[in-house]
Amino acid sequence: MNSGAVLTLAVLLGACTVGPDYARPSTAIPAAYKEAGPWQPAQPLDGLPRGAWWLVFHDPGLDVLAAQVAPANQSIAAAAARSVAARALVQAARAGSWPQAGITASATRRGEPSATSLLLSANAAWEPDVWGRIRRGVEASEANADASAADLAAATLSLQADLAIDYFALRTQDAQSALMRQVIADYQRSLDLTRSLFATGMVSRADVLLAETQLRAAEVQAIELGVQRALLEHAIAVLTGQPPSALSLPPIPLDSAPPAIPPAQPSTLLQRRPDIAAAERRMAAANAEVGVATAAFYPAITLGASGGFSGASLATLLDWPGRVWSLGTGLSATLLDGGLRTAQRDAARATYDATVADYRQIVLAGFQEVEDGLATLRILEREAAAQIAADQAARRSLAVALTDYSAGIVSYFNVITAQTAAKNTARGLQDVAGRRMAASVQLIRALGGAWESPSR
Repeated sequence: MNSGAVLTLAVLLGACTVGPDYARPSTAIPAAYKEAGPWQPAQPLDGLPRGAWWLVFHDPGLDVLAAQVAPANQSIAAAAARSVAARALVQAARAGSWPQAGITASATRRGEPSATSLLLSANAAWEPDVWGRIRRGVEASEANADASAADLAAATLSLQADLAIDYFALRTQDAQSALMRQVIADYQRSLDLTRSLFATGMVSRADVLLAETQLRAAEVQAIELGVQRALLEHAIAVLTGQPPSALSLPPIPLDSAPPAIPPAQPSTLLQRRPDIAAAERRMAAANAEVGVATAAFYPAITLGASGGFSGASLATLLDWPGRVWSLGTGLSATLLDGGLRTAQRDAARATYDATVADYRQIVLAGFQEVEDGLATLRILEREAAAQIAADQAARRSLAVALTDYSAGIVSYFNVITAQTAAKNTARGLQDVAGRRMAASVQLIRALGGAWESPSR
């Protein structure tokens, strides 16, 4: 078969691509969320600002800090670099479909001086992608690049959510510190009252010691809150790419309610969550690798050409009579490989099956996280209402106990019991408020934030 015939055959077969074409595997998608309750289904990204999803909390302090995560966090910088590297590999894969060209220069001397031979030539070679091996490789590289971009989006969303959770935990600590300052002031007044009653002989010294013990214990608890706040502040600094010593946040007690976050239809979760998108793109890459492994069973065709000049000296090297050229084709195929190609194809198919299972598991986990978030917010809302009622009852009980103690009707143990209950219910109310804010952030993260699919 001459070179022209081989070239014609390569062109005719160029549209042939072996291996399975990719189709997204089916996965079970519920019609609605079980825990959605009275929420109305929203369209994709409804209820959340595009990009800066944290704006729904209307907290200027959070707005400033969250905006610093993407450009300054080092983990995101590393993920961005990996995404750039993956995109560069796409171009590397595409380079295989182009001809390769080079030049050769050589000088050979055999025995006598007159036996010197000089050669200057250019050569080119091209392997037509007859069976689609290169196209499948490009397809795999593009899918991996898209998965890397989705990984970057997932890392950004996760770290921004971590910062928001730490931020609201810090503000909860500020609220509890303010509460403890008020508690300490109240305990100090109780101690002063007990001392006055002791001075008049209405109570024993034991009551004074109890009141003083209670005051000192509250002071210890206030100090412990300072330790926890410092740790949260350090974590926020690192998330924003700063050393802990460079960030100092003023104490601002948490006093806001969580925003309403209507969930979108479950089917939109597959487009909104970057980790699901990354898993889907890795399936596509693994499917393309099956095609690459399948193409290895087919022969490879190579077209080559070279031309140049040969002479005995530099003076005669470029003379026209000394021109040399060649044009040829080659066909190579492996007949025996000890089962290597079969094993590689089987491994590629098994890898694809594993990515399918991973994808379906990530989808299920995504639905679970949304259901968890909806259930947590719903239950915490009821808990907050019950906690408010408990706090109001504890306040009334404390007022009665202090009045009765001043009148000598009850012992100081009644006061301590009422004060402890009032303190615990007040702290519980703040704890629920902080947990509701954290649960809101977790739900936004579970819904995919404001992430959008990379263009392909």
